[in-house]
Amino acid sequence: MEQLENLVEVHTRTERHLEQHADIASEEQIRRAKELQEIREKEIEKLEDIIAYGENANNDELENLKKNYEYTEGYLRHNADHMDPETLKNTKEKQEHRREQIDFLE
Repeated sequence: MEQLENLVEVHTRTERHLEQHADIASEEQIRRAKELQEIREKEIEKLEDIIAYGENANNDELENLKKNYEYTEGYLRHNADHMDPETLKNTKEKQEHRREQIDFLE
């Protein structure tokens, strides 16, 4: 319950910060903040599901995340040299998010 409460508080503070300072933040900062908010929202939903239905409710999602992570790692190993820099950067960021979610669910 404490973890859920902390996530909700951080999410709320970030929302307020985005509303108040969107005019002075860079597009990259805003994009990153919104990505983090999406991750937090998913984590909040997961915690709510665990509280309501038990820990086993997310096993399929964990397996899917692991498969996507492993597949993308292989793809990056074989194709990183041929990807445009922006796509490579975005793919690596998505991998970081997947790793965070995997760690959270395990």
